[in-house]
Amino acid sequence: MPEKKWKTYEEVATYLLNQFAEHFGLGRFEGKQLVAGDSGTKWEIDAKGFATDRSHFIVVECKRHTKAGISQAITAALAWNIQDLGASGGILVSPIGLQEGAKKVAAKSDIIEVVLNQNSTTSDYVLKFLNRVCFGFSANVKITDSLKIEVMDQGENVIAARGI
Repeated sequence: MPEKKWKTYEEVATYLLNQFAEHFGLGRFEGKQLVAGDSGTKWEIDAKGFATDRSHFIVVECKRHTKAGISQAITAALAWNIQDLGASGGILVSPIGLQEGAKKVAAKSDIIEVVLNQNSTTSDYVLKFLNRVCFGFSANVKITDSLKIEVMDQGENVIAARGI
């Protein structure tokens, strides 16, 4: 049975957030888990980002919505989770981003908006966050002739070359 697209999306998002953890001021991200809140209930969160010294953490919510941006209500629910779990903030990951009301709630609740393509993989993606755009791509290349690769410094001086 094929894996559900939302589950793959969450796993890819967690993997990529972990690759860029330092940009969020964190040491690492861990995947889906249950976390107990001050209210006495447990919350299933999609991922959790930790400071290097584990002094604080943030909650990650992934929504693979493909027709509309993330609503104010979903963002407010994450804001409550952050408060109940004692987190220092959150990240909302989606392909489209946040609706206007959601942006206001996010700004007030230390929630960072992250936009990740709906069909991203760990090697092929476009990830937008904190005024950055990061991307990855892969391709199959068939060499039928020869190829010369040169590495140049900023002054365009060849510092390494290799022929294949």
